[in-house]
Amino acid sequence: VMWIVSNSLTLFNIAMKSGRFDAFRCWIIDHLPNDRRVVLVVVGFCLGCLLEGVAGFGAPVAITSALLIAIGFPALDALVYTLIFNTAPVAFGALGVPVTTLGAVTHLDPHSLASMIGRELPFLALLLPFYVVGIYGGLRSIKALWPVLLVAGGSFGFAQFLTSNYLGYELTDVVSSLSSLIITLLFLKVWKLPHDPEYALSVSAELRATKSPVPPWEGWVPWLVLSAIVIAWTTFKVPVINQMLVNWPGLHNAISVTAYNGKPYAAVWTFQPLASGTAILLANVVVALWVGLSFKEFFGCMAETLKNIRVAVLTVALIVALAYVMNYSGMTYTLGMAVASAGFFFPLLSAFLGWIAVFLSGSDTSGNALFGNLQVVAARQLGLSPVLFAATNSSGGVMGKMISPQNISTGVATTELKGQEGRVLARTFKHS
Repeated sequence: VMWIVSNSLTLFNIAMKSGRFDAFRCWIIDHLPNDRRVVLVVVGFCLGCLLEGVAGFGAPVAITSALLIAIGFPALDALVYTLIFNTAPVAFGALGVPVTTLGAVTHLDPHSLASMIGRELPFLALLLPFYVVGIYGGLRSIKALWPVLLVAGGSFGFAQFLTSNYLGYELTDVVSSLSSLIITLLFLKVWKLPHDPEYALSVSAELRATKSPVPPWEGWVPWLVLSAIVIAWTTFKVPVINQMLVNWPGLHNAISVTAYNGKPYAAVWTFQPLASGTAILLANVVVALWVGLSFKEFFGCMAETLKNIRVAVLTVALIVALAYVMNYSGMTYTLGMAVASAGFFFPLLSAFLGWIAVFLSGSDTSGNALFGNLQVVAARQLGLSPVLFAATNSSGGVMGKMISPQNISTGVATTELKGQEGRVLARTFKHS
């Protein structure tokens, strides 16, 4: 999990160091309509979903909210709406890690789980741009912008369904967000946006006059290189090359839980030296060569990333460890049977349990690890579909992401950027 996150944030540091992030800001100012509502959808939703799909774990909130602030949004607006947008893609974030984790702790097929999640979340994705713009600009903004909102949300939701059910869940967010981003940008080229001075971008004249020494189009290079390599890496199933299955000493088949019919618990570590995080590392190398970073600067970016995420690594490891302790000790089964006592009211509680887990842990991955197996045990006790309820744990969890203290703290650190250029973003991850 953290191999993906660390390499993703290293790419961000490379973009900052090389001036590509600043160039990206200039591209947004020059090429998007002069309307804060549209910029909010393109950056907060389309780009934020791409960052969630690749990195997850708070990175989209930190990066997109700071980018919005850098182009003139009030800090509180940038943070709040970025947090709300960081819901629809969460279940497939970080190249599908939440689904992979859910499959591991429940012993259910992750592809079946992904297909079920991909039938639940597209409805949320479709409505999300309407919801956010409605909060931001009221009903009149929805009436004025409904075509672009429909295009952005509809293209994401449709691609999310297709990818999760027929292509591969690891690429669900990457393909969905790229589809939404490309289709929305093309639509904005042909659709005549109603002008509304009240929502014009409040970019200062000084900031507009500040031009990056790097051509604005090069601001896209890090993200396009990353997307291309990750898609190719996953499509050609590179992660399974030289994959090794390691039976964990002292734990594999060493524990049986009575509530689970005495079936021994497997403890197998799937070691993949060419896992998805390695694809992102390759993207880092390619981008560093493209932008001309020196050997010293490249490793300086890596060192800065490791320094900033050391606490996050420990936190994620301990939460997942807690989930395995609960599973192997039988606590999860005990809780599952207790929840099943709710009988036919259990379907009303299922999504709420996922919501609580993500609110507490700040991560859909951790929420699935904590309560995924509980949902399966309760569903089996009631004769219901374990795949449906395990998937609902993840789908319900995404709604807790926007108000989890961990996710909010990641974005709150960004509010220190008021009026500053994107370069100070490095501080965001230090505080996070």
